[in-house]
Amino acid sequence: MDSESTVTTCYRHPAVECHVRCTRCERYICPDCMREAPVGHQCPECVKEGARSVRRARTIAGGRVSSTPVVTYVLFALNVLAYLAEVVRPEVVDRFAMVGARLVGPDGGHYVYEGVYLGPFRAEGVAAGEWERMLTGAFLHLPPFEGTFGFLHLALNMAALWQLGRVVELMLGRVRFAVLYLMSALGGSVLVLVLADPGQPVVGASGAVFGVGAAYYVLHRRLGADMAAVNRFMVFLLLWLVVSAGLTSWQGHLGGLLTGGALAAAFAYAPRDGRRAAVQAGACLVLLALLTVTAVGRVSELTGGGLPL
Repeated sequence: MDSESTVTTCYRHPAVECHVRCTRCERYICPDCMREAPVGHQCPECVKEGARSVRRARTIAGGRVSSTPVVTYVLFALNVLAYLAEVVRPEVVDRFAMVGARLVGPDGGHYVYEGVYLGPFRAEGVAAGEWERMLTGAFLHLPPFEGTFGFLHLALNMAALWQLGRVVELMLGRVRFAVLYLMSALGGSVLVLVLADPGQPVVGASGAVFGVGAAYYVLHRRLGADMAAVNRFMVFLLLWLVVSAGLTSWQGHLGGLLTGGALAAAFAYAPRDGRRAAVQAGACLVLLALLTVTAVGRVSELTGGGLPL
C-alpha cells in the first residue's frame, strides 16, 4: 500500500517546495535562499550570524581594514577645491591663511605688530581670535597670481599626499589617518606661530604632508619591513626640509614632521589588547593639549604688549 510522501517547503517561502536543508540550522531552504558554505548550503540568517562571530581584520594600529583610501581622496579634493576658490576669489587666501598677528590699516595694507598702537588699525590673525586659521591655512596654497610657483606649490604637495596618503591610510585606518593628518597640520601651524614672523602669512599642506611622511617611516619600522627604500625616502624628506628652508616655511614642515611622527608612534606601539584604543586616544588628547597650551602661551605674548583687539 503506497503512502503519500511528505511535502517539504522553504521556511522563508512556504509556497516553494524544496528538499535541501541548511547545514547549520537544518531548516529547508529553496534555491533563492541557499548560500554557499564550506560544506553544503546555509540559510541567510545563519550566514549573517556566522559573519558576526568572525573576528574582523584590523590594521597595525587597530583600525578597520579598507581597500580604498577614501580620506586621502577627500583631502586631495578639498585642497584642489580650495585652490579653485582662490582662483575665483583671491581674497580667500588673505582671510584664511595662517597669520599669527598683524594690523590692518584704513588703506587695507597689512602691518606687522610692533607693540605700538599707531592709529585706527584693526587686528587680525590667531592673536585676534581667528583660531580657525591654524587649520584652514593647511588647505590653501600660494595664489595663482603668484605665478607658476603657485600651481607648482599645490602640485608638489598633492603628488606627495597621493603617494604617501594612500599607503599610510591603509596602514592606519581611516579615522586614525584623518586624525594624524589634521593634527600634523595643527602642529605645523603651532610651530609657525611660535618661531616665525607673526605677521607673515603661511599657506600650504606641507606640514600635514611631512607628518604623513613621518608616519610612513614609523609604521614601516614597526612592521619590520625592509627599511632601505624607506630610509632613502626619509633622507630625501629631511634634505628637502633643510634645502627649502629659504623658500618655504621650515617651521611648518618641522612642526608637522614632529607631530605626525609622535602620533604615529603612539598609534603603532600602543599595547595590542583592550587598552589600545584608550592609550591611542589618550596620546591624541595629550598632544592636543600640548599644542593648545603652546599656542595660547604664544598668543598671550603677542597680545601682552597691547595689540588692539
